[in-house]
Amino acid sequence: MSKQQPRDDTDRFAGKKDADLQSKDVTEGAERAPHRAMFRAMGFDDDDLSSPLVGVPNPAADITPCNVHLDDVAQAAIDGVDAAGGMPIEFGTITISDAISMGTEGMKASLISRELIADSVELVSFGERMDGLVTVAGCDKNLPGMMMAAIRTDLPSVFLYGGSIMPGQHGGRDVTIVQVFEGVGAYAQGEMSGDELDELERHACPGAGSCGGMFTANTMASISEALGLAPLGSASAPAEDRARYEIAAQAGKLVLDCIENDRRPSTILSRKSFENAIAVQTAIGGSTNGVLHLLALAAEAGVELDIEDFDEISKRTPKIADMQPGGARVMNDLHELGGVPVVIRRLLEAGLIHGDAMTVTGRTIEEELETLGLPDDDEIEADFLYTVEEPKQKEGAIKILKGNLAPDGAVLKVTGDDAFHHEGPARIFENEEDAMAYVQRGDVESGDVIVIRNEGPKGGPGMREMLGVTAAVVGAGHEDDVALLTDGRFSGGTRGPMIGHVAPEAAAGGPIGLLEDGDIVTVDIPNRELSVGLDDAALQARKEAWEPPEPPYTGGVLAKYARDFGSAAAGAITNPGLKNE
Repeated sequence: MSKQQPRDDTDRFAGKKDADLQSKDVTEGAERAPHRAMFRAMGFDDDDLSSPLVGVPNPAADITPCNVHLDDVAQAAIDGVDAAGGMPIEFGTITISDAISMGTEGMKASLISRELIADSVELVSFGERMDGLVTVAGCDKNLPGMMMAAIRTDLPSVFLYGGSIMPGQHGGRDVTIVQVFEGVGAYAQGEMSGDELDELERHACPGAGSCGGMFTANTMASISEALGLAPLGSASAPAEDRARYEIAAQAGKLVLDCIENDRRPSTILSRKSFENAIAVQTAIGGSTNGVLHLLALAAEAGVELDIEDFDEISKRTPKIADMQPGGARVMNDLHELGGVPVVIRRLLEAGLIHGDAMTVTGRTIEEELETLGLPDDDEIEADFLYTVEEPKQKEGAIKILKGNLAPDGAVLKVTGDDAFHHEGPARIFENEEDAMAYVQRGDVESGDVIVIRNEGPKGGPGMREMLGVTAAVVGAGHEDDVALLTDGRFSGGTRGPMIGHVAPEAAAGGPIGLLEDGDIVTVDIPNRELSVGLDDAALQARKEAWEPPEPPYTGGVLAKYARDFGSAAAGAITNPGLKNE
């Protein structure tokens, strides 16, 4: 508002207001005197009311360190909007802490929160006649939810990440929340004392910000740059670094440039944008959740994208950043080298990125890279950042497996052996809790294939992330000799041969729901196979005897989304105007 900041240019929208800005619906004409009276009650003045109305949706909350500082980040963006001649309108939306809900029934709310964030931002933007958006995000589902809202409203928008947490220190090494989850498994097996687990707990999360490794939040922040929805270089600054607030202020100013030049998500996003995003996701070893969210974003944007595209792009894009959970480094380490643009530049020079894809600044990715003042590539030395010519792995981290257990596909992120092949007996669990009890009792045997079903988008509902159980498997010493598959999801912090998003899900009659204890399951990464040693006739006989499970909820928001969710193979979307299957 004008009482806070001097404006750079207050009349640049004088001619635009009458013609193009939908906020005139609530700010112009004698009949809008009551509307203006409401704005004046909040301290807005004539200068504000003659300016573009810019929404700043803010999911700040005390429920998670990812979001606890977002009021300050949003305020920096608000100041930037005001200084650039806009009328900033902050409004709230929800968040769910994935790390706190992890391993509980409450985790079913996580993916639903993505939908509610998108819906709520759309509703406020539509109802209050916004002209543009600076979408602020912290915890995992905030990021795709905010980007979905920007795409759906198609308002000139800038995506603004709240930044990641710094690593904690324990035993002379950097640690994150993932080491605590894995410590639970080690403690259950008697390989870590209670005192050590307590010390690890107390030092893993030293302040504000999203989980520090290349987990879901940092993956989606990196993807926001590759898509062009966020400025290059905006993803990696830590949450409590001064640079984070400078980025926020610049986002506030940039959105006014987007409004002035009618630069919208529909003029930025293309098939090339999404191919760039997948290339970056696979090159940095990003979260499997990126598959789910990119499919949803593409559906919102009307861009054709299929789950097989991820495998095709991953095959030709090497993994060149070795960060947690597969490696030891965190987002701040990448920031000190120049951030995500360093990765993008290496991929561009190798012909693996479309340099002519548009960005929110109005420049292409290739043009934008030239403005950043990055260090020369030969000056960058880091033990976790590789070249395309000598990569960490020849192929990207994301693999799409298919077979008679996953006709519509399943998703795996490779954090270990790229040539992993495993055959073993299925150990069937109808929910995550029973599987977790099995692991913590020490019942896991080398060669097992742990199957957790009825945890898909509809069956869960909400497709729970399962970092608790996957970390417990790793913590128990079975990272390389036990596989796990589910129609649910994994955290970006999951490592090991863990296959998620198995589609169709059990609740929809998918083959994962037909498995029985002892069936021999094959996981073959080189051949992209996920199968069970049964012929079509045997599977069909089981299918005919199968009965769908009773819905776990019959009322409230969980029942509603159990009804509305589409397949994970298409992004688990709920927007009724989009293709769900």
